[in-house]
Amino acid sequence: MVDSAVAGASHPTVPLTPMTVPAHQAEDRSKAFHDVMAQRRTVRDYDSHPIPDGVIEWAVRTASTAPSGAHVQPWRFVVITDPERKRLLREAAEAEEREFYSHRASEEWLAALAPIGTDWHKPFLEDAPAVIVVFEVHKGPNSPRPYYTKESVGIAVGLLLASLHQAGLATLTHTPSPMRFLNEVCDRPAEERAAYVIPVGYPAEGARVPDLRRKDLDEVMVRL
Repeated sequence: MVDSAVAGASHPTVPLTPMTVPAHQAEDRSKAFHDVMAQRRTVRDYDSHPIPDGVIEWAVRTASTAPSGAHVQPWRFVVITDPERKRLLREAAEAEEREFYSHRASEEWLAALAPIGTDWHKPFLEDAPAVIVVFEVHKGPNSPRPYYTKESVGIAVGLLLASLHQAGLATLTHTPSPMRFLNEVCDRPAEERAAYVIPVGYPAEGARVPDLRRKDLDEVMVRL
């Protein structure tokens, strides 16, 4: 996606500083990371306990290490902690979600959502101590044209979720549709397009999650 440099082209470079892992430790380290991430679950019930200072900032820094088309880095992370702003966000999101569940979603889509138990109520948008709204940044007065925007932002969000989970925080990826209302709620210009709404915080005491299973390796991986 991002490897489009022309051989022999003139461009500045710096020495690579690789992460060195002894071969005999590689699988163990890979498994250890898996074992932590395998505990990650989408959480809808949050405690009001505050997030430690600096955690979200480091998570966003980590997300911003993601590769991006032509290295444009077409992402913006809007962190909302103000209670009034979260209230406005919830009200606007629930208005869209009521339409989705009542009129926009197909029967097939609603059937797929049934095991998860979701509906138009989104209290987590107020209950979580922070909500990160992730925007794709498109061409505008102060931003260049991006390339592979959705792919780039998607990779960045994956790193964001992993970093927050490593810090012991729970998250949820909420994608109301349409999302244009988020520009007004977040005071963002028209060239920025919302892609994800991510509540962040500690799970509420006694929080429960759907009893779901992840696919086995042979269902998701093919060797050729």
